[in-house]
Amino acid sequence: MVGDAAATPKLPERLDTALRRLAAALDRLETAGERRAKADALRANLEEELAVLQDDRSRLAVELDGAIARSRALELANEEVGRRLNHASAEIRAVLTEIAARDE
Repeated sequence: MVGDAAATPKLPERLDTALRRLAAALDRLETAGERRAKADALRANLEEELAVLQDDRSRLAVELDGAIARSRALELANEEVGRRLNHASAEIRAVLTEIAARDE
């Protein structure tokens, strides 16, 4: 029974060691859970920001398409005005030339 007496004090020490290891593991698990919760919250925020950026990008693309269309329309109008001014200028020169020829 001498062996049994020597083994009895070790059981509570082993149990205490196991309980400390379990407590440490639970603390690590809780810390990991907190980190995961923070990471999930950060990811949700990032996903929300990404959605806002995508909405802004879509809106800006529509606005850009409209601006390009207006720019093209203005270029066409400018070309038409230039053509009409050239035509009017040619007509005025022709009239002035005709008037100058009559006066001579």
